[in-house]
Amino acid sequence: MKALVRKGSENKLQKGAIPVIANAFDASTFQDEIPANAIFVQLLGVPHPGPKKKEFFKSIDLASALASGSAAKYAGVSHFIYVSVAQTNTKIMKDYQECRAAGEAAINESGLSATFIRPWYVIGPNHYWPLLFQPIFKILEFIPKTSQKAKALKLVYLKQMLNALTFAVENPATSIRIIEIDEIRKF
Repeated sequence: MKALVRKGSENKLQKGAIPVIANAFDASTFQDEIPANAIFVQLLGVPHPGPKKKEFFKSIDLASALASGSAAKYAGVSHFIYVSVAQTNTKIMKDYQECRAAGEAAINESGLSATFIRPWYVIGPNHYWPLLFQPIFKILEFIPKTSQKAKALKLVYLKQMLNALTFAVENPATSIRIIEIDEIRKF
């Protein structure tokens, strides 16, 4: 397994991973390192997304997705896996949703077979605070006016995300497959 990293991050890789030191925003710096028919998993994004990070979503999330899609197309990968975000049709984190949707659109337009995994918020180490709101979301699901939005903002656990990613790797899509929150929660 190869992993794209920036210089100085090689030691953070899982044991056995082969580092590819390159610029994640410039496909030409890593496209020749991708084996033909490989499965490409795109995970790069802004840490701790928040409403004030609009420009980072464009310059990091979207830019890296575009570069990765281009490099994957050039290399002839067999399957592209993109961790996107739930498309909630709400104003909450609208800029983030738009950038991730644009990344999906570019990958889709490239003609690559791809899986888009769309969580809203992933509960994991040091990220448990949203659990405080879970009872409120449950109640809001039963109110017709708020039901759709509450369901769109369901939380998923890190283990569920890892299982969804594993499923996507082990069961490559032959066109475009979207794994939404409810499906992620089943893993």
